[in-house]
Amino acid sequence: MQTAPEIIYKDDDLIAINKPSGWLSIPDRHDAELYSVKSWFEAKGEKIFIVHRIDRDTSGLLLLARNAEAHKYYNTLFEQRTLKKTYYGLVIGSVAEEQGVYDQPIEQHPTLLGKMRVGRKGKPAITHYTVEERFRGFTWVKFQIETGRTHQIRVHLYNAGHSLVCDPLYGKPDPILLSSFKRKFNMSTKEEDERPLLSRLALHAYSVDLVDRQGLPHAFVAPLPRDLDATLKQLRKWG
Repeated sequence: MQTAPEIIYKDDDLIAINKPSGWLSIPDRHDAELYSVKSWFEAKGEKIFIVHRIDRDTSGLLLLARNAEAHKYYNTLFEQRTLKKTYYGLVIGSVAEEQGVYDQPIEQHPTLLGKMRVGRKGKPAITHYTVEERFRGFTWVKFQIETGRTHQIRVHLYNAGHSLVCDPLYGKPDPILLSSFKRKFNMSTKEEDERPLLSRLALHAYSVDLVDRQGLPHAFVAPLPRDLDATLKQLRKWG
């Protein structure tokens, strides 16, 4: 059974949740079997309005409005970029620069349905990045995005010659196995029987900083999920 969303904050206007990887923001008309945040709340008798979305396979912070007025206000904050959005991701390989900016427009891929690409006819997209930690074969990176284009971080990384761990669309679906980097790993365990440390997209929407309708500042934070946290601990120890 899928892990349910964790409610981080709740008031009369807003709910902040930590969305598990694999959950949609709203139901998919083509696949009713997928879990969605909106359906989950409605099943509990709670009417919510989706303020913004994050990819199904991305975990982390998602904001939901509890009334139409709040929905309009918070949606405007996202549209006008008057808030700060921070993500963390585990990138395959070594990101050369300690920090930088990806400023390339993003558009729908002309032939591959559901895939995006950098293209001159696309919408403006800006991603700031900072290297947080380096490991053998991986880089832990903080991203702050000014815009919110579909697959923005994933597309910008791909265009820069990188990809996130476990990204089948813009990289490789291969999971992270402890045997791939731990010294003196017990090889009596068959690789196919080894439980992966991480087998889903290594991207987490960590925080959103904003000012609410009453003029009060908030810094909502979604703690790292267990699989990402455990992977980082093993990389720090062995990688």
